[in-house]
Amino acid sequence: MSHSTVEGRTTDTTVVLREESSKLAIRKHQHDSAINNKEVFQKLSNTEQVVTSMIAGATAGAAAKTTIAPLDRTKINFQISESRYSAREALRFLVNTYRNEGLLSLWRGNSATMARIIPYAAIQFTAHEQWKRVLRVDVDKSHKTSPFMRFLAGSLAGVTSQSLTYPLDLARARMAVTHKEQYRTLREVFVKIWYEEGPHALYRGYLPTVLGVIPYAGVSFFTYDTLKRKYMDYTGSTSKQAGPLPSLAFGAIAGMLGQSSSYPLDIVRRRMQTSPISGTQYKTILGTLKKIYRYEGIRGGFFKGLSMNWVKGPVAVGISFATYDSICDVLRQIVSLCH
Repeated sequence: MSHSTVEGRTTDTTVVLREESSKLAIRKHQHDSAINNKEVFQKLSNTEQVVTSMIAGATAGAAAKTTIAPLDRTKINFQISESRYSAREALRFLVNTYRNEGLLSLWRGNSATMARIIPYAAIQFTAHEQWKRVLRVDVDKSHKTSPFMRFLAGSLAGVTSQSLTYPLDLARARMAVTHKEQYRTLREVFVKIWYEEGPHALYRGYLPTVLGVIPYAGVSFFTYDTLKRKYMDYTGSTSKQAGPLPSLAFGAIAGMLGQSSSYPLDIVRRRMQTSPISGTQYKTILGTLKKIYRYEGIRGGFFKGLSMNWVKGPVAVGISFATYDSICDVLRQIVSLCH
């Protein structure tokens, strides 16, 4: 055997050993990180977990909604009208609004959105964590959780947050579809609704909203948690977080599926919320469904603006989940260091 052959084999063996050593080092790092994350979580009291979850959720919701606010306003305007939706018409609305009312008008109603989304997202993410605990979802790797329980935890989180913040959602819709002369401030929206329509009007459209949030939140959280868990299993990671980019991607997929599953009910709730402004009477879910179907059809009525939702929805939900995971992880690390 020649000297060069032996030398070549020695080099190959050295490369293999280095690769194996690197793999072992990566696995050890992942294992140590997982232990640290678990220790951090166990160190925190339930109150600390709730507070960190609420702060992270509020920040995530604000970041996501501010990013897509102009698209949100455009979507709502088409949802409440009987005119046909198209990408060209949506762009025309954005351009005309900018020319006639200025750039900041594209974020009109965003103050109401922030007033709603900050408590809404804070409650939703926190409620989801607490419902998972109650339903014993993902307690540990040895405990297998059924898909239905994952869906149920997400649905209950959505219903909890929506029920507690609904009047703010109605106010946001009113501000988004009117000129600033009609409703100058969020407070003015509530005062006018209270005195002109009665206190009960603050929950106009509540039932279709809750019926819609059950599949939306259920599918969103179920999809995100399932994809994240599959990714962690595939990569061999035992950490609680998947990382910003995977979280963004999984959140985008979750948002698209969640919003598509509940979109017709989203149309119904917007019509009922804004009917006093539009002049068309939408008093009941069944009556609204019949009227939309009769005058606009299934595709043109119940799925109007859905293509825009496929743009803004994944962006918003992706940002929301990724931001929440990152901020929550950092906050809990900081709190644990103070113990």
